[in-house]
Amino acid sequence: MTLDDRFDFQRFDREDPDPWLALYLDNSIPFHEEAKRALLRGNDSYSRRYLLLGLRPFIYVFFILVHFIRRIFPTWPSSSKVLHKLIHWGLKNFATPEANLLILRHFNIGTQILGFIRDNVPNVDITPHPLTPKTLYELRDNTFLQHDLNIYNFVIELSQSLKEQNRDIEPPARLDFSSISDDFSGYEDFSRGRWNFVDIQTAIELYTPLYLLFLPRNDFVRAANSLQLDELIGVYVAKLLGTDYHLNFVVNGHPMVPLSTLQAGYRLMMHGLNAESLHAYLCRLKREQEATPS
Repeated sequence: MTLDDRFDFQRFDREDPDPWLALYLDNSIPFHEEAKRALLRGNDSYSRRYLLLGLRPFIYVFFILVHFIRRIFPTWPSSSKVLHKLIHWGLKNFATPEANLLILRHFNIGTQILGFIRDNVPNVDITPHPLTPKTLYELRDNTFLQHDLNIYNFVIELSQSLKEQNRDIEPPARLDFSSISDDFSGYEDFSRGRWNFVDIQTAIELYTPLYLLFLPRNDFVRAANSLQLDELIGVYVAKLLGTDYHLNFVVNGHPMVPLSTLQAGYRLMMHGLNAESLHAYLCRLKREQEATPS
């Protein structure tokens, strides 16, 4: 039985309930339909269940080894250009279409969420650097590193502007959802070759130690700790919306108590989940606003 068949409620068996059907039907966390299917397909794949299990000890040993190298050589070897070329090559040739879709969506979603906050906090000096890749080739342009820089720069510039004006984020009279869109058409047709079998979590955990190897130590630590900025972004959105409902599902550990970089692979998955659910929630609110007369 394929996973898509298991999404069919008609196959529900009360004596043997399918866990993937339960997660697919559950709406406690907002999620884009196509993205949810893509994530669940990866979770149930042979790659994640068997390949990742077998590779994890080697990934862990390699990670520790690279950590020791970085203690001796904090900035060598380092090449963001080589790193992004390796990521592009690996995703194009080995990752599943579902994994590649989720990765490209993530950068677009991040740009939209930061844009939503900026649009609804007036009189702040923030320099945007939007990332909207629709093809894997666009990832070669320092996209992963720039994504981390965007979040930190946004937090610093927003916080400094508010501090200088001695004010805080407040709910606007009417929310501006112009930066938010649930139309994610236009992505490239990802390869479905015989070697495109690696799910998103396996790909992420394989690339994490390479991230450490090809970036200076400070850049890697900053990137790993940026995953915990989900909670800050969640609080900003909560202040704008006047509700903390979504903070129940935007959880990745507060950045003032940083977690071990050895957990970066798992936290990166949580980072993606947080972004998808927060974006889906904002899309829902946008639809509700459009259905309500001004």
